[in-house]
Amino acid sequence: MMNNRYHVIKDPVHDTMQFTSVEDSWVKPFIDSPPFQRLRHIKQLGMGDFIFPGAVHTRFNHCLGASYVAGQIAQKIGLADEERQLVMIACLLHDIGHGPFSHAFEGIFFDKSIRHEDWTPYFLADFGNSQFFHEYNRVNPRYHLTEDKFRHIADMIMHKPVAKSVLADIVSSQLDADRLDYLRRDSHFCGVTYGEFDFRWMLHCMTIVSSYEGERLGITHKGIGVVEHYLMARRLMMRNIYHSQKKLALEYFLVQWLIQLASSLATHPPYAQLKQNPLAQFLMAADEFNQKAKAEGLAKHKKAFLKAHYENYKELCDYDVFALIKRLATMCDDHPATQIAARLHYRKMPKIIRLDHVDHRIAEAALKTFKDRYQADFQDWQLAIIKTPHQSYSGEEDPILVKNERDIVKPIGEISFMLNAISDKLEHVSFLCIDKLIVDDKRVKALIDELQKL
Repeated sequence: MMNNRYHVIKDPVHDTMQFTSVEDSWVKPFIDSPPFQRLRHIKQLGMGDFIFPGAVHTRFNHCLGASYVAGQIAQKIGLADEERQLVMIACLLHDIGHGPFSHAFEGIFFDKSIRHEDWTPYFLADFGNSQFFHEYNRVNPRYHLTEDKFRHIADMIMHKPVAKSVLADIVSSQLDADRLDYLRRDSHFCGVTYGEFDFRWMLHCMTIVSSYEGERLGITHKGIGVVEHYLMARRLMMRNIYHSQKKLALEYFLVQWLIQLASSLATHPPYAQLKQNPLAQFLMAADEFNQKAKAEGLAKHKKAFLKAHYENYKELCDYDVFALIKRLATMCDDHPATQIAARLHYRKMPKIIRLDHVDHRIAEAALKTFKDRYQADFQDWQLAIIKTPHQSYSGEEDPILVKNERDIVKPIGEISFMLNAISDKLEHVSFLCIDKLIVDDKRVKALIDELQKL
């Protein structure tokens, strides 16, 4: 039978990812499309490889892995073939809207008001047309893709209500295929063990459970231990990888570079030659949007900006950013964008001063006083306080449900002492980021001493 033939992808995380010939025909038309191939050129962890040199894996790798995991979950809990098709496609496309350097790029917009999710409907619309459906259905005679099915896929990706909640849970929940792939994948490529957990046992313990919202994705009582391990792995990855101070500091520099460049392309003569660059054009448009959003409000301009600049955005990737960084880094210019480009290109790391136990309001007031006093001597981007609150597990909004031997379903926080202890708790990482070229200045040293005594 066709289902006994496999398309095999060798993967360093899942080892051998086997897709049946039918599953392969479900996902391959999307994989081969230009919007999805673009994800090959967008790194999963932004500037993470500047700190963890192996972290050069991409959104493309991760989305393939998430699709594979979705198929594995669907088979384990006994979903019908057409339902497995929907969740595999949804997990494949869940990150399709990411821009260069993933989440870091979102920092260029006022109040981070435009995120990758805002671009996702535009990418999905590129697939949702009669020509794509016709070609797709030609290679999928038994499992046609219709407008209604594709709308269901889009709703799951965009976190909209769907008729069968258990399908949406595979795509987006605290046990979703996205997290089950990225924790292990990011851990592997960073060369750490924080994100490891027994994925196969987790899969074995997954089941459909009943709740007041209908059928949901949950686990049997045998999976409590592996879920504890999995959520602790997520906590450790948050603290040590995703919120690594040096990674966040470099991404702060990256965002500051993009913002400084965006605001100066139209007025700084040495940058005139860059105006025709696609990334430069996008940045100028983003700067104009930011000015309007600050003055007139987001609602009036956000949708118009997305629609007007999607065609440019969908062509951008990490390479476009690196090319401009390299070009500016070689200029002899005192402009902040040129100076930050040199820091990034030559990896001149900022100095990190941890402020975990400091009253942030007092620290921020002290930094503002310092900047106001010495604004002629130091540029604003050279000193910043960065705060990153994070939460490992939300037991109130969307608890993981456990079914015991008598088919009684309870939230895992009522059973696990450890998860009850960390549930809905915000943890904080905060630090002072200082440009290395000013760290030995006596005035800066005095500021550091003052903050550390708070």
